Formats: sequence, structure tokens, C-alpha cells
Amino acid sequence: MSSGESAAIGVLGSAFNPPHLGHLALAQEALWQLGLDEVVLVPTGHAPHKRIAEDPGREARMEMTRLAAAEDGRFSVSALEVEREGPSYTYETLESLAEERADRELVFVMGADAAVGLESWRRPQRVVELARIAVARREGVSDAEVGTVMRSLGCEERATMLEMPQFGVSSSAVRERARQGRPLRYLVPQPVADYIEEKGTYR
Repeated sequence: MSSGESAAIGVLGSAFNPPHLGHLALAQEALWQLGLDEVVLVPTGHAPHKRIAEDPGREARMEMTRLAAAEDGRFSVSALEVEREGPSYTYETLESLAEERADRELVFVMGADAAVGLESWRRPQRVVELARIAVARREGVSDAEVGTVMRSLGCEERATMLEMPQFGVSSSAVRERARQGRPLRYLVPQPVADYIEEKGTYR
């Protein structure tokens, strides 16, 4: 990044059901590898493509995301999608963030598994117009597959592949452990583990 360039912020959207250490590691890698100022975590409100499994509700997911991000000043949380009526479309979220942060370039952070399906999203051209794309490598998805999609959307020059440490943790595995009353420490941030235990979330 040249010295005169204004810094960029990352945008990481997810159901965060619940947020786990893999999410935070991805946010950190985006920050570090791309020299971002900050990463905004955006919990999904109403997912247009799929039902959010075992959803404790958007407010609960929002609160857990706030707790997860609270210990790192480089992370912030946006309630844009949680407060929006109707389906959560990424292009609308990016439009709102572009207005809010007019002095910042946006970088949309996503996993390779999501990136290969980007063309099927609502207004994918608008997504890549509003933000650079950062794609975290995932096992089973090749850089070539991601490259094909980025080329077809005309944003190959504005897309970056991120190296990711391999995390064997997923939101579904955390929910299953919570249901069984097993410990969640070291899988999710401690404040999130405490919240899930106190509220009996996923029980």
C-alpha cells in the first residue's frame, strides 16, 4: 500500500452462530496480510439463501459477536443487517458501509467455499464494484476455481487469496458441544463461552 493511500477496512459477514476462534483468526489474517485498519464483523440478519440452523435469534448472535470482538480494538461490529427488515443482501450492506466510511476502501472477506458461489448472489457485480475481495483458502476449493469466478465477474485484479491457519472448529461443532454440555473454552472466546453457558443457548 503506498503511503498516500487511505487505509482500508475489512468486512466479514457471517451468521456468527456462534462466533468462534476461526472467525477471529480469519479477521486477524485479513488485517495482517492486507494491512487493513480494522475489520467490521457483520452478523447476518435474515439469510436469503439458507435457513440459519438452530438460530438463537439475531439479537443473541449480535450480542455474542460483540462479546467476541470486544477484546480486540481492531475489530468492530455492525448491526446493519440485524436491524434491516427483510433479507440481508451483501451489496446493500456494502452500500451502507461505503456511505458510512466514505474515506475508506472496503475489502470484503469471504471463504473460498462462498467465493465460488458469488455469481449466484444478489447483484454480484455491485458487490465487486463496492469492495476488493479477499478470499481465505479452504480445503477442497482450488485457487483456480476461485480465479474463474473472479475473472467472470471482472474483478480478478482486485481479488487476493489469504493464507489461513487450519482450524478444526466450526459453528455447528460448537453448537453440538453446547447441546451436550461439553466445555467450549479454547473454541470460542471466553466471554462467548460464558454467555452460551449462562443463557443455556443451543441447549
